[in-house]
Amino acid sequence: MNVSKIKDLLERLTKEKVKEFILINPKEVVTAEWVRLKCQYGCDGYGLCLTCPPYSPEPSRTRKILDSYSIAALLWQPRGWQNLRRVCAELEREIFLSGYYKSFAMPSGPCELCEECALKYPCNHPELARPSMEACGIDVYATVRKFGLPIEVVKDETCMANYYGLLLIE
Repeated sequence: MNVSKIKDLLERLTKEKVKEFILINPKEVVTAEWVRLKCQYGCDGYGLCLTCPPYSPEPSRTRKILDSYSIAALLWQPRGWQNLRRVCAELEREIFLSGYYKSFAMPSGPCELCEECALKYPCNHPELARPSMEACGIDVYATVRKFGLPIEVVKDETCMANYYGLLLIE
């Protein structure tokens, strides 16, 4: 795989869409069984969307998926997770059209493309709907910190939030 070519492609595609991206080995992405518990016991959206648990891949499956890729881009956006969801989907499509047919994106946060998810296939927005990293059991905090990017618990509305996406490329 030509990492230089992917980096050049992402630099062009992410311009003015994300603050930064880092190319990483997907095997270094941290997964943990406890992450989905935070969705189940702490998120008011649990079970209300096809991109969230219990519909999203479980951590053990996510680990297998991550391990089947040789490169990923960790995307950092310090504003608007809703915008990042669209950016991730657009980047996945552009990378796919560039010949990397296994490309798959996982943004952060819940899907809010529909006012209420119909909870049946096909999804109303299959071109944009992707499971979040958290919904798949990815420990976003540990993964992001591993690569030196900023992330802290958002305690209230005055705290600066940082949003991340993961773009798998093969």
